Amino acid sequence: MALPPPDPQFVLRGTSAAIHTLHFSCGSQGPDVPTLFSGSENGFIHVWNLKTHRVDTALDGHGRKSVYCVETMGGKDRLLSQGRDQRICLWDLAEGRTSVTDSVFTENVGFCRCSLLKVAQGRWLMAMAAKALEEVQVLELPSKTSVCTLKPEVGAKLGMPMCLKLWQLNCGSQPLLLAGYEDGSVVLWNLSMAKALSQLVCHQEPVMSLDFDSEKAKGISGSSEKVLSIWSLNEQQNLQVYKTHRLVNAGISDITIRPDKKILATAGWDHRIRIFGWKKLKPLAVLDYHTATVHCVSFSDHRNPSERLLAAGSKDHRISIWSIYTQT
Repeated sequence: MALPPPDPQFVLRGTSAAIHTLHFSCGSQGPDVPTLFSGSENGFIHVWNLKTHRVDTALDGHGRKSVYCVETMGGKDRLLSQGRDQRICLWDLAEGRTSVTDSVFTENVGFCRCSLLKVAQGRWLMAMAAKALEEVQVLELPSKTSVCTLKPEVGAKLGMPMCLKLWQLNCGSQPLLLAGYEDGSVVLWNLSMAKALSQLVCHQEPVMSLDFDSEKAKGISGSSEKVLSIWSLNEQQNLQVYKTHRLVNAGISDITIRPDKKILATAGWDHRIRIFGWKKLKPLAVLDYHTATVHCVSFSDHRNPSERLLAAGSKDHRISIWSIYTQT
């Protein structure tokens, strides 16, 4: 008999707003306390201490407009956040500071999260939805130099970019971008040539979220429909459908593959978090705790596998923290 799904290990409350994004910073050696960053609909970023389960700091830099992306840049003192105020902010949190040191005005009205990729020590690429509706802009940080603008071919009718994933096979290789669009397509872009290498229609509806495993050259995407689409990239850099998985209920807000590439989690409009094995997409668990849409899921980067956690943020103002399949 299958084991019943577990309860959350603990629940974080006190944001008094829907949670739209989560990001862990737990992996560093030394005396650092494991930390979780959350971005809320009321414009606040909360820095949670995972030992005390309380907020250490609340950051206010987006004019009370919803925050929907938070990422660290090489340690928990350098933070990037993105909000509905059309700004991407860079923060310096060292020695108790809470200041925005720089910002980028995106002029984009959508809610496409930017994507970050470290390309060298202290150098990052950032892809973001641009002012022109169908375009994606790639900048280098911290210099904010434009690297390229990715424009679909005339008549392509992809609609707005909905989700982005920068990646590279290894440190020396060319960075590439996967983008999910409003028309249900996933497109692979070459940044140095600023051209699309491959396009695949994965969904009938806008692609809400995608993640990619560069080692297996395989990715997964979800939309507002009842289907997860798994696709692969062949050696000619063509995207092809690998398989699809039908869901019980429609609507996926977020998908993330755990860094060890063993399992993945989805955030559902049906209030549930679903866990799958990544190899064969075998359903492993349905985590049923939240009372409203789950907007985001994130795996922790603890060095010790037994300490790894899964966090889920919901419209119900709560963040559930789970310890599941940590030893696999």
